[in-house]
Amino acid sequence: MHAANALSTPVFEEVPPEKSGIYWVHNAGRSADKYLPESSGAGCAFLDFDNDGWMDIYLVNSGPANFFKPQKPMRNALYKNNRDGTFTDVTEKAGVPGTAYGMGVAVGDYNGDGYPDLYVTQCGRNVLYRNNGDGTFTDVTDHAGVAAAGWSTSAVWFDYDNDGRLDLFVCQFAEFDMNHGCSKDEKGIRHYCIPKIFNAEPSWLFHNNGDGTFTDVSHKLGIAQHPGKSWGVVAADFNNDGRMDLFVANDTVPNCLFINKGDHFEETGLAADVAYSADGRARSGMGVDAADYDNDGLVDIFLGNIDEEFFSLYHNNGDGTFDDLSIASGMGMSTRWMSGWGMKFIDYDNDGDLDLFAVSGFPDDLFDQASNSIQWRQPYLLFRNEGGKYHDVSLASGPVFQKKFPARGLASGDFNNDGGIDLLVLNNNEAPVLLRNNVGRLNNWLGIKLVGKKCNPDAVGARVTYQSDDLKRVRFKVGGGSFLSAHDPRMVLGIGQRAKLDSLEILWPQPSGVVERFTNLPINRYITIVEGTGKWS
Repeated sequence: MHAANALSTPVFEEVPPEKSGIYWVHNAGRSADKYLPESSGAGCAFLDFDNDGWMDIYLVNSGPANFFKPQKPMRNALYKNNRDGTFTDVTEKAGVPGTAYGMGVAVGDYNGDGYPDLYVTQCGRNVLYRNNGDGTFTDVTDHAGVAAAGWSTSAVWFDYDNDGRLDLFVCQFAEFDMNHGCSKDEKGIRHYCIPKIFNAEPSWLFHNNGDGTFTDVSHKLGIAQHPGKSWGVVAADFNNDGRMDLFVANDTVPNCLFINKGDHFEETGLAADVAYSADGRARSGMGVDAADYDNDGLVDIFLGNIDEEFFSLYHNNGDGTFDDLSIASGMGMSTRWMSGWGMKFIDYDNDGDLDLFAVSGFPDDLFDQASNSIQWRQPYLLFRNEGGKYHDVSLASGPVFQKKFPARGLASGDFNNDGGIDLLVLNNNEAPVLLRNNVGRLNNWLGIKLVGKKCNPDAVGARVTYQSDDLKRVRFKVGGGSFLSAHDPRMVLGIGQRAKLDSLEILWPQPSGVVERFTNLPINRYITIVEGTGKWS
């Protein structure tokens, strides 16, 4: 029997502030001029900043009305996990309040010291916080050279050149300044507008020099030659050649698929059939994630679009092309009126198959007045994977799915270490929502933290194959994904009601490329595997 059917409590349950201790609220800094950044943020993260084995939380704020020259910037928030289901705000002590109008966050150990660092994207310039390992962070943006002036959105840490160090890709949305407010309609009312009026901008790619500094290689490697209006990004090896590629979701201009050729990136979105819709239109690509949802050994793509465009489930054909199977997979019609921001492949019930969770919200908060179908606040969506087909199980998964939110960022992570993947949603101009997973623990699982030594410290790009009796699955550790957010770096391998895990094989990323195989592993707990040791702890 499916684990969820055996439980009378909700599949996902909203944890209220009085139980979590999280009282922080996002401020979009809404103004009468309707500047577009006010409608699009912000993001959040699960991270273990103090390496105690429990996921902490980072929440990005935006700011007051004039977000380029705020009177007092809104404060981001870092919450320490107290290991009892509650969190404590340690932002001031840690020194990570943000420095401008915030958008998103990327987490990665860029200097290889064993502690996760924070890169916060903002309107104006971004900030890199180096983790000092003592509960505090230092702003090293200027020394590192990664301010990336402009309107940045999502970012991802990944190792594009296989030198064992994490590099940084930063999405730029569009050319923007305070003269770029949206126009009024025929009734004289100003709305948050469709971003066709904005000029596309090239995104940034920074090479990690290994000495705490980075070099902008955007032009050298072919990224800057393909400007976009970029919201979401995910790094994955889409062609299984051992090099990490990039899929970038763009709004009103073609999406980009950057295939890593070693000495440059080749943009293949059009040839791969992921740039446009089936009828040749550029859609409003926003949130994105990547995983092998149908267990054929190839990484697929899930992409959120705006209402009436449907979300896209791009199946990887293995020949450089993708087919959009959104309708055929069973999820298409559920997304027709949705505007998809944060989204993530997760095995929420630990049966070994990757399900999908997506959060939505229309960009224009006044559109409800003109439409019965499209709303500013929209419900969360949960799709269960049954043999490669997706079934919308949202309404049967708990009271929170009966509610509607102006959702944006979405992060996944197991904050209570029970094996069930929990979720954190950043709602625009409202309080965030922490969702506790009540069903993951009812099936058996193994959680693994991978630590790279020759390869990048976070082992982004690792390929994990595991077998339990008749169940064999391959999981890829991708970089980034969702929207403006970062996720628990641990991988949870579900095996359903099977009693043991027979084998686990790890193909570590280059420059290592080592394959390690493990047997006699425990279940229903987290372990750490350090590259090259042949051991777990």
